[in-house]
Amino acid sequence: MAIGIYIHVPFCRSKCPYCDFYSLTNTDEQTKDAYTAAVECALSRVRERGIGSADTLYFGGGTPSLLGGERITRIMRAAAPLLDGAPEITLEANPADDLAPTLQAFAAAGGNRLSMGMQSYSAAELQFLGRRHNNDQLECAMQAAFDAGIDNISLDMMLGLEGQTAETVAASVDACRRLGASHVSAYLLKVEPNTPFGRRTLSLPDEETTADLYLFACERLERAGYFQYEISNFAADGKKSRHNLKYWNGDPYIGIGPAAHSFWDGKRLAYPRSLEYFLKDGALQAELTDESAFADGSEEEYALLRLRLTEGLTEQGFFDRYKKPIPAAWRERTKALPPHLVTADADGIRFSREGFLLSNALLTRIL
Repeated sequence: MAIGIYIHVPFCRSKCPYCDFYSLTNTDEQTKDAYTAAVECALSRVRERGIGSADTLYFGGGTPSLLGGERITRIMRAAAPLLDGAPEITLEANPADDLAPTLQAFAAAGGNRLSMGMQSYSAAELQFLGRRHNNDQLECAMQAAFDAGIDNISLDMMLGLEGQTAETVAASVDACRRLGASHVSAYLLKVEPNTPFGRRTLSLPDEETTADLYLFACERLERAGYFQYEISNFAADGKKSRHNLKYWNGDPYIGIGPAAHSFWDGKRLAYPRSLEYFLKDGALQAELTDESAFADGSEEEYALLRLRLTEGLTEQGFFDRYKKPIPAAWRERTKALPPHLVTADADGIRFSREGFLLSNALLTRIL
């Protein structure tokens, strides 16, 4: 089975008030050079261990495009011996930056997918989110990608924002379509405690209004040609994120960089949230994590991940992995739940859109 490779790039120009991902601001060029060398070293260790071939490579962050074209090219060259077939290679970027030189270099090195944090097409919502870009910059960034030969572009949208309405959500969806995005990730705002938003009093929509905005966004995205395949992800035909599907399918992947996670040989591992540690000892698998209520690679964990997908937990997929049918107890508990939220039939178990909004509670009842 082909693995995925994730590179966590922990550099940002500024920190968004809602973001809890590990990233640093005001980083000098020497530190970026040292980080790049550490990633090259870590990729070399992956090769030495003979872990196998990869068919996806994903630069996440942070703002990976801040590395610039030369450093990104170096990392891609170091990863090339691990890649096989026609790999999907994704770069995250901020549309506020001049992306043209970086995207030209990324595409020349084999990069073929871009993910950008649009978040909203509303100026007021962008201001609320503390985003650096405006709509003109977003459109320039999209054109820079097309000029570089990259036409597989994902845009992020955020839902449940202060002052957000169905009209502003519709405008954001329509912008994705008009600008030529092939994939949209539409996330509900989650206020994390250790962020500026977590320390402020926000006037966010109530749960019912947020649910209505989510369902409206799903319907509007579908009418625009983006079909839902996961709780928060929508794609045009043939444009699902192959890398992210590895997470939800329980497939193996290797994470490199501070705070990056791996799932390999039935175990989940992670680097500490420390650039200093990574630069000093960029080992492949730094420390075990213990975040899940279920054992790594267990039937329950697999079900939890698969039920994020519209396809759900399939009977065939479960049998292929565990050589037995979906447990009867899960089916019985599912059938006791409201049928407009979750379905259990010969194909397997899956949530409706309304069910996705209550997925945590439903998973607790089922598993």
